[in-house]
Amino acid sequence: MHRLQRSWAQRGPWARLLLPVSWLYGSLWRLRALLYRTAFLRTEKLPVPVVIVGNLIAGGAGKTPAVRAVVDILQAHGRRPGIVSRGYGRHEQGVAEVETDSTAQRVGDEPLLLRLRSGVPVVVGRDRPAAARELLRRHPQVDVIVSDDGLQHLALARDVSVVVFDERGAGNGWLLPAGPLREPMPRSVGSATLVLYNARSPSTPLPGFTATRSLRGAVELAHWWTGKAADPRALQALVGRRVLAAAGVAQPERFFDMLRAAGLEIETLPLPDHHDYETPPWPSGTSDVVITEKDAVKLRAERVAPTRVWVVALDFRPEAAFAEQLLKLLPPPPFTTPESAHGHSIA
Repeated sequence: MHRLQRSWAQRGPWARLLLPVSWLYGSLWRLRALLYRTAFLRTEKLPVPVVIVGNLIAGGAGKTPAVRAVVDILQAHGRRPGIVSRGYGRHEQGVAEVETDSTAQRVGDEPLLLRLRSGVPVVVGRDRPAAARELLRRHPQVDVIVSDDGLQHLALARDVSVVVFDERGAGNGWLLPAGPLREPMPRSVGSATLVLYNARSPSTPLPGFTATRSLRGAVELAHWWTGKAADPRALQALVGRRVLAAAGVAQPERFFDMLRAAGLEIETLPLPDHHDYETPPWPSGTSDVVITEKDAVKLRAERVAPTRVWVVALDFRPEAAFAEQLLKLLPPPPFTTPESAHGHSIA
């Protein structure tokens, strides 16, 4: 997978070999989009506004941290959000609510992480409209739905779309599998679409907002499960100690680079995205391991003892103008005036 992602950065021989398949993929995508535009396929409008958060490119651009950031913004301004997600990698079919004691195998690792860290209700299901209806049925107080990774799922109508890019931008600009694009790269975006760059500066010609990412700190795995916050001092205490860094995420090198920038001396263990952690993947006798929160939802301290496993949390902060624009695009919640809905200052 990493070799394929490297080939997506340029229009080399491997990418050109796959180009005819990309043309077929693009034709099917355009046909599907046309069927939705002409109402041959149904798009369902919900009684509450919907914010779609997703990527145009494959391979993890920072969608899950962006979902958490959107939820935090909504909560800080008096909204009552809920989340719907496909629940990639889950063993069950149908629609299910994510509980704090759910397993990643049942509901998916990213939805479980979102439930644990955001505290808002989360419902998973391949059928996004069905998941959204179930969310509203179980939690009628929800006044805005955030759809995790829903850009290409046109069956659910959206009020706002948030498109996340990282430093790779649009790669070589070609569609899957010759390039990283899940859909054609637009020349411009509509007024209801916000582009958010998980990078220091914009990586495509599309105008948008930037977000800063940093390591918030570390916390031992057992304490992470109790809700204890990551502490910068715990992360700093690992400096000068040889540790193994494991990451079952789409872009593990991004995590490793941030650890090195924090001064850690690490041995790296990149794992496939959504790695199941059925057994600890590091050698027996390893003393200290650092992992991401996405990995942590699939591990328990008693299963990895005597290895000390540290969960390193990510701080992802969009610039203030992003929050301001997001709130402007949403209709006010029930029983409020537009002035009261948007009268708060943006911190």
